[in-house]
Formats: sequence, C-alpha cells, structure tokens
Amino acid sequence: MEARRPLHVALIGAGRIGKVHGMNIHHHPDTDVRYVVDPYAEAAQSLADSVSATVVDLDVVFNDEHLDAVVICSATPTHSDLIERGLLAGKAVFCEKPIDLSIERVNTVLAKTRDCKAPFLIGFNRRFDPAAAAMFQRVQAGDIGDVELVTIISKDPEPPPIDYVRVSGGLFRDMSIHDIDMARFMLGEEPSSVMATAAALTSPEIATEGDVDTACITLQCPSGKIAVITNSRRASFGYDQRMEVHGSLGSLRTDNVPATTLVLERAEGVRREPPLNFFIERYQDAYRLEWQHFVDVLHGKCAPLVTGIDGQKALLIADAAYESLKTGRRISI
Repeated sequence: MEARRPLHVALIGAGRIGKVHGMNIHHHPDTDVRYVVDPYAEAAQSLADSVSATVVDLDVVFNDEHLDAVVICSATPTHSDLIERGLLAGKAVFCEKPIDLSIERVNTVLAKTRDCKAPFLIGFNRRFDPAAAAMFQRVQAGDIGDVELVTIISKDPEPPPIDYVRVSGGLFRDMSIHDIDMARFMLGEEPSSVMATAAALTSPEIATEGDVDTACITLQCPSGKIAVITNSRRASFGYDQRMEVHGSLGSLRTDNVPATTLVLERAEGVRREPPLNFFIERYQDAYRLEWQHFVDVLHGKCAPLVTGIDGQKALLIADAAYESLKTGRRISI
C-alpha cells in the first residue's frame, strides 16, 4: 500500500500565533509547512528555518497546484482578502478569527465563497480545549438536563499594548468574541437579544482610545436560556478562564489551569500555584487539537466544527453588544 504524502500547507503570518500553528503543523505526521509568508523578512525566515519551509510571496502560494491548505495568521485587515483568494483558488483555508471587523465585509466574503468546495475553518480555538470539549459532550448527552444558564469568566493578565488596542476592533470584537462563540456553542440555541455594560477601569490609554476594558454581556435566547459573560483586561493573579453550564439536573464547571499542581499546606493556610500566564500557555492543547481537527477535515473524516457562519454570527452579536452599550438598551439580534 502506497504511503500517503503529507498535506502541504502555506502559513501566512510569522508572528506569535503563526509560530504556534507553524510548530503544530510541522510536528504533525500528516502535514508539513511548505511556505511561509510575512512582510517582515527576518520573522518569515526565522520561522521558515524552524519548520523546514521556504519563504515566498502570496502569488507563489495561490498558484501552487500541489498546495493543500492555507493557514492565515496575519494581521486582521488582511484576513478577508486572503480567505477569498484561498477558497477561490481551491485551497482549504484555516483562518484565525475574525474574518473581518466589518459585518458587511464578512457577508461579502461568505457570499463570494458560498459555492467553493474547499473546507473553511475559523480559529475559535477554545471549542477544542479538552475541558470545554468534554463539557459540551456532557451537555449534549443530557448529563445536566436542559441548559438554563451559561456563565463565562474571561480575564487577561494585563492590558494589551495600546498600538494593538487601536486596531483590535475593541474589546467586544477582539476578546469577548471568543466567549460569545463559546456561549453560542454551549447554549445550543441562537441568542435573540443582548445587553451590555462596560467601562474603562484598567488603563487611561484605553479610555483615551474610546475603548473599554471591563465588561458584562448578557445574552438571552427565545426559549429564555441565558448566558452571562464577564471580561476584564486585568487579572493580577494570571489568565482567568472559567466556565459553568447550569441545567435542570445540575451543573458542569471548568476551572483555571495552574502552572503546576503543587500545593503548599501550612497552619496559616493553603497556597496553590497561580493560573497559567496567558492564552499561548493555557490553550496549548486546544491549538494542537484544533489542528488535528483540521487535518481530519482535510482527510474527509468530518466537517469543520467552526465555519464562516459561526464567525459571522459571533461578530453580529459583538456589534449588537456595542449598540447596547451605546444606547443603554437591550438589542435584538
């Protein structure tokens, strides 16, 4: 039996998240990084050297008939054009969120690529976190009965650089959107309304930019199910990522992942290790399992778990949250 060749992948974007995906692709037995693309030559070459790839331009990527997939980890403003170009060239596309910060542009991308046969996966990686995936399976199996309330707590250890804030699209489109997607995932029903409250409490620079850093978003479904999302750009103790799904028969909960399981017990109290520092460390397994899922999609074993439609719906809710914040009213979605 002839051995199956590795799937050839082009990686666009050699920054922090590009390196994470690049190493996962490189270490997977069924895939290899064939090309790396990045406008910063030094970053591109460094990543290419670490994964045995070649630095090229975009024309080489989209004209290579033997290339199987494109992984987009570049700056957000480039995503929509690259998605279109990749899918229309017949390449499978895996793109970090978001498709675009403009819902009109997202709608255009989905309309233009509607008839494309190649798979398209959006990188809402938290769906692939082992604890979250197990929670979803338990919810689907009916272990807690009918879902009534989803509570998601997500806090960054510190605010991002102000240059990032300026191009991020704001807290709801940049940070909260992961939690919005997770709420949709766990509720099992589309929210029909959103109410948001927020403030800038952690950084005067964020306030100056007109953004917020502390927020509460409440979603409600037609059935009455509720999801409550709380966000902050500052958690002095580490990356705070917790979730609970409460149902008619009980609850499921995920807790923070500590750096180690070491516990110090003394007469004056008990001390545990703090949570992992940030998303690269906390979601290391999720990124690896996300790539395994995409490989399974490419081999025809399953359909993408997170599609362009999921990206579209999460952005619609984030936009509605901003409208609620602006008007002080609950907004229908």
